[in-house]
Amino acid sequence: MDRLWAMQVFVRVTECGSFSRAAASLNLANATVTACVRNLERHLGATLINRNTRFLCLTDAGEQFLLESKQILQAVERAEVNIQAAVGELRGTLRMEVPIAIGQTLICPALSLFAARYPGLSVSVTLTNSTHNMIESAIDVAIRMRRVEEADLVARPIYEGHYVVCGRPDLVDRLPEHPAQLDPRLCLGLVQEGGRGPLEWQLRRDGEEHVAVRPDGPLHFNSSSALIGAALRGSGLVHVLDAYIGAHVASGELAMAYPDWTTTTKPFYAVTPKTRVMSPKIRALIDFLLETLDPHRRPQAWQTIRVGAAAGGR
Repeated sequence: MDRLWAMQVFVRVTECGSFSRAAASLNLANATVTACVRNLERHLGATLINRNTRFLCLTDAGEQFLLESKQILQAVERAEVNIQAAVGELRGTLRMEVPIAIGQTLICPALSLFAARYPGLSVSVTLTNSTHNMIESAIDVAIRMRRVEEADLVARPIYEGHYVVCGRPDLVDRLPEHPAQLDPRLCLGLVQEGGRGPLEWQLRRDGEEHVAVRPDGPLHFNSSSALIGAALRGSGLVHVLDAYIGAHVASGELAMAYPDWTTTTKPFYAVTPKTRVMSPKIRALIDFLLETLDPHRRPQAWQTIRVGAAAGGR
């Protein structure tokens, strides 16, 4: 357990008076904060916080540990500031692992600005839909969707994508007014690795109407980029994240169908090994992503991110 990081989380929980508010202030998943404090208490062999559904209260051990934790964290912060002032700038290499589609559309274009801001840093990005063990592969930051592969990682919510139905404008103009009347043979599907068929499209309106569409068109892919390419060629409708097709909609190549219906969302997390979470260069990259990506599209801190076998992103 990274005790310094655990102290930081514990102190923030006491400052916020709430696990969820502490998670939001630290840009962490709520489950990460809860697990951190529990692991810290287990390590110390003492309960630090008495909690119920309405309030938190420090134990005597918690009061003592809070005081000493604050002193230690202040000393660490002073040391970091002094070293960075002496060096003058951040230096070194950062290794990132990013799903292909979000990397090509959002992350990689933004990194040019990051490189200009921190000329002493070199960022090496691997675009892949296969996730790897971050610690074994020496990955500093990875972008993950919905889950991380082990408990020794810290997940910060950075972006939430919304699925949209879209296609060539001439095709969208001919669609029925209600999606329940949509012909599944016009729909191209996304296939997950190991899946036997395309994923269903889920559309809702006003909290009451719900329509599920099972794509039955001529083409299905395990890649959003391939789906978008087929839609641009007029092969059918697709159901993809809005971030992937923004430029095509702006240019008029694609049009959104049923915009008054809501669809499913997909949260994205910046994931870092706990042992490196205090690294100034990693913190600089995470802060940059939080600043650059639309803050209004950030998942709520209370949303669950599962810990288990990681799933590749598309």
